[in-house]
Amino acid sequence: MTIQEPLPAVDAQPLTDPVPLKGCPYKADPYPLYERMREAGPVHRVLFPSGVQAWLVTGYDAALAALNDDRLGKNHDRGNDRWRARASIMPEPQHSQLQVHLLHQDPPKHTHMRRFVTDAFTPRRVEQLGPRFQELADALVDALPEAGPADLVAGFAAHFPFRVLAEVIGLPGELAAGFDRDWGKVVQPVGPTDPGRPLYEARLKGLQSYIAEVVAHKREHTDDDLLSRLVMARDQGELSQEELDSMIFQLLVAGQEPVTNQITTALIALFRHPDQLDRLRDDPALMPRAVEELLRHDSAFELTTWRFFDQDSDLHGTGIPAGDSVIVSLCAANRDPRRFDDPDALDLDRSPNPHLAFGHGIHFCPGAALARAELQIALATLLRRLPGLHLAIGDEDIEWIPAVLGRGTNRLPVGYDRRP
Repeated sequence: MTIQEPLPAVDAQPLTDPVPLKGCPYKADPYPLYERMREAGPVHRVLFPSGVQAWLVTGYDAALAALNDDRLGKNHDRGNDRWRARASIMPEPQHSQLQVHLLHQDPPKHTHMRRFVTDAFTPRRVEQLGPRFQELADALVDALPEAGPADLVAGFAAHFPFRVLAEVIGLPGELAAGFDRDWGKVVQPVGPTDPGRPLYEARLKGLQSYIAEVVAHKREHTDDDLLSRLVMARDQGELSQEELDSMIFQLLVAGQEPVTNQITTALIALFRHPDQLDRLRDDPALMPRAVEELLRHDSAFELTTWRFFDQDSDLHGTGIPAGDSVIVSLCAANRDPRRFDDPDALDLDRSPNPHLAFGHGIHFCPGAALARAELQIALATLLRRLPGLHLAIGDEDIEWIPAVLGRGTNRLPVGYDRRP
């Protein structure tokens, strides 16, 4: 089914302790390493480029259990001093002001905060906005060169999710135009001694100023939209200022960058399987099921964010000290042969497909319905309107983003025939 040989991600040496999760070969293709880790056991100590050590959960059953384990909390206050010494990358005061969003909350606070956002992302509302999303996708394709080459990140994937998000949350056009996509890179860790630290902190302050501008604007121009409701909740004492800013931070960053990355991983998977690409182009009705398989095959959310035990605990036979970080590998779970037949194959007919690309349990992504719709519209539009679409560089020349938790590429050079 595939036309390429697997990338040589790791050698066959025994697993070290901790297992390093870093380097270009690993980012290009982490799946051989995840396979070895699954075979060796469900929980492994790992080392990230920043020097942070964590416990990584691999395997579908172990991942599902961890995602639903109410002993594991998300609040950063649970982290111990060893974790905090290296993992609290975001400096103060921004850490306290922008990191108290849903991903870092536990019940009952998480339950209280989540209820403010769920109505904006219901499947029914997403379906109602579908025609508008299609208009946005077509406008971006209209602006591409009539014939390739083109960079589909710069020309499409970097813009479509943000324009959709702006429609959904009520971000006015004049403010949306002022958003700097580089601000989204503040979720990629840059340690205090890294030469890129000054740029990181500048982006962080720029994003914080932008959030303040959004809040001020929505306070003056209240409407029936998510941003207005969040600002109103703050003014009525239902949210703190830090919670308001953090939730807007999460919407602006987590609400668009992962979809950008998922568009790129999906396209790369299709380029690697041209027979499947042709089939999907010829049979658009296959798109919903195809998107589920593309999400499983290579998820933009490779790893979850931190979780912590509040006391020394056992996790699938491994002792985990209180306050050590526990992370679930969604990508490793989604390629587990004990749950999925022929898991490395891209099978657009796979059904059922209970992948974990959006997580599971109380932290299941509230924007999953929106992300699915965006992916279906984006892929269908690109395949329909760009005849002969193909990767314009060698597979080995794809530059994967260095983000710790995510997968994607900042550039995707493609070729295509003259579009109608």
